[in-house]
Amino acid sequence: MEKVRCLIIGGGPAGYTAAIYASRAALSPVLYEGMEPGGQLTTTTVIENFPGYPEGVDANALMADMRSQAVRLGADVRRGTVTAADLSGRPFKLTIDDETALEADALIIATGATARYLGLPSEQKFRGLGVSACATCDGFFYRRKDVAVVGGGDTACEEATYLASLCNKVYMIVRRDVLRASVAMQEKVKSTPNIEILWNCNTREVLGDSGGVTGARLERKDGEVFDISIDGFFLAIGHNPQSALFAQWVNTDSEGYIITDGRTSHTNVEGVFAAGDVQDPRYRQAITAAASGCRAALDAEKFLKQ
Repeated sequence: MEKVRCLIIGGGPAGYTAAIYASRAALSPVLYEGMEPGGQLTTTTVIENFPGYPEGVDANALMADMRSQAVRLGADVRRGTVTAADLSGRPFKLTIDDETALEADALIIATGATARYLGLPSEQKFRGLGVSACATCDGFFYRRKDVAVVGGGDTACEEATYLASLCNKVYMIVRRDVLRASVAMQEKVKSTPNIEILWNCNTREVLGDSGGVTGARLERKDGEVFDISIDGFFLAIGHNPQSALFAQWVNTDSEGYIITDGRTSHTNVEGVFAAGDVQDPRYRQAITAAASGCRAALDAEKFLKQ
């Protein structure tokens, strides 16, 4: 059985950054990238808000650079998915792709979170071509254009008001006749003149052409079907943190996000650390994920040296 000093699970900004720092700390990190090397970030195109790139940077290129940096510094980056875990005692026991067993003295969980989508074929067709699950990431590209936000909770209201500061018009597509958001967020939405709430509506289809999204086909509860003309279609119906494999041992909140101790990456299991979107229900940005990967590696280094 292979024994690893510091095992990192997840190939996004948090995982790669953890690998960079762990390598420089001589922890001989092994990183398994999972099914989606580069993480959620690779589902978008150009990133405008990552520091150091005044002209923006291609998302896949940024992730490839992070990976290359980790490898250059000595990280052992591997393709593969952790399919079983036993965190009941150290060393921790994990299985890769249902066949390779290994043990780890320290574990950094950076498995991320996936945005919830409606499940429409047209939604997937235009993913990255007008369909987005992150207004903060992609809103800049829709300045002075018309967009729609799907959802009725706090996140949807936050996304809509953010987009309203950039866009000409923002439609909120709400499947009920009320918003689930807090009263304060509801008032903020209702007082923003360029936000229009479309009540009792479900999306039947995202419309578009070779250039990307051009509209959405909606259906009201009474059966009325109508189209709206938009350039961007934003999902704000929640995320699924990829924590289920570890939930038997690490504490999670009601949504499944791993709970960490204060501003550290420590979980309730000594020697297990969490970084990135799997423990961040609030920000979910590449830069904050990278920062938490740094913290996790520093925490793991201190733990292993003790």
